[in-house]
Amino acid sequence: MVRVGFEKFEMPKHGYDQMDGAAVGGGEYQADTGGNDSPMSFEEIERPPLRHVDKYVRAECPCIKTTRYTISLMTCLGFIISFGMRCNMGMAKLQFENGSVKYNWTVAMESAVDSSFFWGYLVTQVPGGFLASMLPANRIFGTAIAISAFLNLLVPGAMMLHPTVVILVRVLQGLVEGVTYPACHGIWRFWAPPLERSRLATMAFSGSYAGVVIGMPMSGILTGSISWHAPFYFYGVMGLIWYCFWLWLSFEKPRQHPTISVKELKYIEKSLGESVQLPMPTIATTPWRHFLTSMPVYAIIVANFCRSWNFYLLVLYQSAYLKHSFNFRIEETGLLGALPHLLMTIIVPFGGMLADHIRKSGMLSTTNVRKLFNCGGFGLEGLFFLVVAHATSSTGAVAALTLGVAFSGFAISGYNVNHLDIAPRYASILMGMSNGIGTIAGLICPIAIDHLTRGQPKSCWSTVFTIAATVHLIGITFYAIFASGELQPWAEPTLDEQRAWDPVGSGYEKETTFNEAGGDGAAGTMVGSAMDPTAQINASKTVSYGAVQQHVANNPFAYPNAISEEPVQPEARDTYLHGNPTERTY
Repeated sequence: MVRVGFEKFEMPKHGYDQMDGAAVGGGEYQADTGGNDSPMSFEEIERPPLRHVDKYVRAECPCIKTTRYTISLMTCLGFIISFGMRCNMGMAKLQFENGSVKYNWTVAMESAVDSSFFWGYLVTQVPGGFLASMLPANRIFGTAIAISAFLNLLVPGAMMLHPTVVILVRVLQGLVEGVTYPACHGIWRFWAPPLERSRLATMAFSGSYAGVVIGMPMSGILTGSISWHAPFYFYGVMGLIWYCFWLWLSFEKPRQHPTISVKELKYIEKSLGESVQLPMPTIATTPWRHFLTSMPVYAIIVANFCRSWNFYLLVLYQSAYLKHSFNFRIEETGLLGALPHLLMTIIVPFGGMLADHIRKSGMLSTTNVRKLFNCGGFGLEGLFFLVVAHATSSTGAVAALTLGVAFSGFAISGYNVNHLDIAPRYASILMGMSNGIGTIAGLICPIAIDHLTRGQPKSCWSTVFTIAATVHLIGITFYAIFASGELQPWAEPTLDEQRAWDPVGSGYEKETTFNEAGGDGAAGTMVGSAMDPTAQINASKTVSYGAVQQHVANNPFAYPNAISEEPVQPEARDTYLHGNPTERTY
């Protein structure tokens, strides 16, 4: 007898266009391609149609096969342009001092021009978090870089008019760039699988340090070889060109991407679970009281403030320290000043990959990984700053300064990714809060150092770097005690939000996983919106990966062995059609 089989097939959908299901890369979890096993149905929702350009060139970088790493690379380039623009004004001022162009600015006016960017930058941090919650975060990020680049083109003309016009343009630049960091966390809410948060976020954030490395010498070369206008025009044009590529390559969510492979789409959505489908918070639904009473939130804020203090110290005064203490020339201070940030650019993404590897292997919980990397990075930088404070030779001072800044790159895998661990729904808002308070350090630090260095520019630097080491010691202590890498109970959606999203649901099953003292997660039993304490105590412990919903159906990180492929329909049992002819009934 010839047995007739049925081939598995599915109707083509717009936008698939012969998806090859490329490997997810990087040794991550490989999602199976068979069955309808994602938290949301992959068959019911139509994929977006291919755009005209997608029919000729896929929306991905040729050297990067995964879409999420393409977006991370483009985000990194955006930060490179953003921080490169911040180096233009410093080089222009040096040209004013040494060249034929003279602007009769008072000291107060010059200080106002230098700090005007941070006036606007501070204002839009928290509003930027809400914008990234209400609107597509990728559009917020790209538009902010594009507008800032356009304003950069206006700076040379504004300087020819009046310093007040320059201040106005710089304030506007700060206003639009203040939303970039919160918007970046809004992007990773939908694109970063829990076990890749560190590497994707640090790859993007490394652009801020690479921007300083490239921006300082690039601005100097353009200023010296062409004119002081050239850096402003160069970065303005590059920002607008980058924005065109950003519109082509970036999308708010993986499901909206027309050419993402099915395998990568399923991998991202299965790892994130159903929580990404919940409505975004509004001003009324944001748990402000819990923000203000949560010690893990304060731990991130304190760490951000401490890091910002030392970052702005180096950016603003590193060249002055080398010049006043060891009589370096201006050209030498520029090159040596870029060296620590170059090493940090390399260490930041490396630290992200190492942190994710440790979390995935289960050697340490997410909480312990965040504390280890943050406190280790801050501790090494503070230790080397003490060496700098007592250095008597230029070689020893430069070496200690370079190593201290380089090792601080590991801290980015601690506090700067921690928002996504404790409250992924509010990550962009929390990033705005912590980065906004960190910006206050950028306003206070110059005032304090100017008072310390006034009248005694050589002997005071020991005090400056001792204070910097003390700031890091305070940050280490506070973060080590109060930081957490686990999803906080107040970060869960309320019952009303859950019902609004799924009005036909029979009940709400809370998806929080809490860590015990040892750092291992225990999956509790939920009844309605309450948890049974006895069941939580008796529950078997499992490795915790932070904000990974252990109770989401088919979550590959919760119970990997529980995912099984099931037939679409039961096996046929009709006796009039199956079996031998003698066995059939008619």
